[in-house]
Amino acid sequence: MQNKSLLFEIWDFLKERKAWWLAPVVVALVLGGILITLGQSSVLSPFIYALF
Repeated sequence: MQNKSLLFEIWDFLKERKAWWLAPVVVALVLGGILITLGQSSVLSPFIYALF
């Protein structure tokens, strides 16, 4: 068994199952997670809060 990262596992799943409609969902979840992480304690917090 190979030790793959989560992103490679998801990519392999999308390729094998031909579930390309899930790609935008995965991208949105990753971007949301990045925004939450940056919004917690960062110099960028005021700019992120201004977006919403």
